[in-house]
Amino acid sequence: MNVKIFRSWAIAVAIPLGLGALAGFITGAGRYETMYHPPLSPPAWLFPVAWSLLYVLMGTASWLVWRSNSKYRDGALKIYAMQLMVNLIWPFLFFSWGAYLMAFLWILLLGYLIYWTWKEFSQIDTRAGSLIFIYFLWVIYAGYLNLVIAIHSLI
Repeated sequence: MNVKIFRSWAIAVAIPLGLGALAGFITGAGRYETMYHPPLSPPAWLFPVAWSLLYVLMGTASWLVWRSNSKYRDGALKIYAMQLMVNLIWPFLFFSWGAYLMAFLWILLLGYLIYWTWKEFSQIDTRAGSLIFIYFLWVIYAGYLNLVIAIHSLI
């Protein structure tokens, strides 16, 4: 991989990694350890590891699409950017404001946008679609955890 290609990949990966790190730092997402843990919850240390990996996969997927010559590229990247912004807001709803039910509704919106991103990316580059699909599966799991925490907070 030449330097120019590596630099463009690194920028594509740095965008979601940076946004995720910023949201986690501002919201104190590390306080999950002290919260109620639904059945099938992973250990708290797994979340920053999983999200970091997912951000690398997301950035790589966006880079693959960005490098394509597809006439659908710009539209797909706009959808990707929308889901990134929705992703950025979720930790504020959940961790900063404790609005667990609203956070669950928000994660449903996020899931829809990721699904849409997956469909668009898959049409352009199947590798990019596969990387986004892993993210989609994780957000389904995160939605389950969010829903159970929301229900538990209402009881």
